[in-house]
Amino acid sequence: MGVPRVLSEQELAAGLADLPGWEREGHRITRTYEIRYHAAVAAIVTIADRSRRVQHHADLDLRIDHLRASVTTHDAGHRLTAADFDLARRIDAIVAAHQAIPLD
Repeated sequence: MGVPRVLSEQELAAGLADLPGWEREGHRITRTYEIRYHAAVAAIVTIADRSRRVQHHADLDLRIDHLRASVTTHDAGHRLTAADFDLARRIDAIVAAHQAIPLD
């Protein structure tokens, strides 16, 4: 399969322009979602399942009132690739779906 292609600075800027809320922090992209704790736990389970299916994983940090996702491609020397932007879009959709589910 080989090492994934690292994106150029121009490609990174274009990718971030298409992902509102995501920011670049060095060689990773991150986003913090304001989300209730139990909704975030459910979102994490779905994110883990989808990540397994695409064989690309995010670092997730759960707090009482927010969830922080951080994405980089480990197989590319912790650099950014197209897979990171694909996973970020998937995470956005998953979190949006879980925020819409009433928990009470």
